[in-house]
Amino acid sequence: MHPVNKDTDFSRLELKLGACRSNYRYFRSLLERETKLLVLVKANAYGHGAAEFAAIMQEEGADYLAVALPLEGVELRRNGISLPILVLTAGTDFFPEIIENRLEPGIPNLFTLEALCTELDRRGITGYPVHIKLDTGMHRLGFFREEIDTLTAFLRTHPQVRVLSVYSHLAAAEDPAEDDFTLGQLKSFKSGADRISLALGYRPMYHILNSAGIERFSEWQFDMVRLGIGIYGISALRGVHLSPVASFKVKILQIKRLVSKDGTIGYGRRGKIAPEGTVIATIPAGYADGLDRHLGCGAATFSLNGKRVPTIGNICMDMCMLDITGVDAAPGDTVTIFGDDPTVEEIAGILGTIPYEILTSIPRRIERIVIR
Repeated sequence: MHPVNKDTDFSRLELKLGACRSNYRYFRSLLERETKLLVLVKANAYGHGAAEFAAIMQEEGADYLAVALPLEGVELRRNGISLPILVLTAGTDFFPEIIENRLEPGIPNLFTLEALCTELDRRGITGYPVHIKLDTGMHRLGFFREEIDTLTAFLRTHPQVRVLSVYSHLAAAEDPAEDDFTLGQLKSFKSGADRISLALGYRPMYHILNSAGIERFSEWQFDMVRLGIGIYGISALRGVHLSPVASFKVKILQIKRLVSKDGTIGYGRRGKIAPEGTVIATIPAGYADGLDRHLGCGAATFSLNGKRVPTIGNICMDMCMLDITGVDAAPGDTVTIFGDDPTVEEIAGILGTIPYEILTSIPRRIERIVIR
């Protein structure tokens, strides 16, 4: 975690600690006191910086973290994160790293479970914690209900593992039009998880609710919930205004006043000067920094000194140009690409996509800075 240095940190993703805490406490307020809260920090914490964000969540009191890939969990351990970490897509190639870093694999099929038990047996390990994934309708990963008997028969004869939780994933919890499907998933999950508990002779934790599920189906919270996009400031409900955690900010590199009325700006000469005297600011953010090229040529506007300024011309790999005509500005002034204004939802809407894609597109070369 780094303090903001006004002189050197000219391209940064600022993470507001107050917003993190506000969003966390909102979701915590929807849960029973005994319900555990798992926070997803996969994909570099949805682009926010995994090590930085995991440290905030550990400090705030989260019970669990989850990552997609084993090496994401290894990175967190190397950065001093001690919370339990669920690896949602464990695969079979990184069992040594999983075991040596005390990571807990999600198990979606018998092939993965057999391979893990073989590795644990080779090391003389018993009772290693695993999480069993059920497929209740997402049809991505997980055991079908028809496979539960085979699964539990295997588990009863392989003491190398102990089931710490059974979980599934909701496909459309945010969409009221799909509520009948979601309720079907919830009921199917409970039925399957209860069968596993009965066969094992002990009851693991159950969890299925994602961010939208926590907001819309909190009565199905079971023992734990998994908080993803909501912690980063995106709500599934109209009228709920969560605090955006991330603000993508850069500083102006150069300002030019263009006097040629037939001049153009950028690659392909797509930026047209009109009228004569257009003022152009160049900023150090391009498509290599997650700034989609479809935001160029005036499709998006960013914030500069309290005013909105449009892009002009094509977005380059490492830079883009803004039409700042009529705005009082100087080199070194800060431009907000997204944050409070414009929001990441606005940028996603321009591109016809979802905020997840915008956030996870910000590369690691953009420094993450925690604002306390």
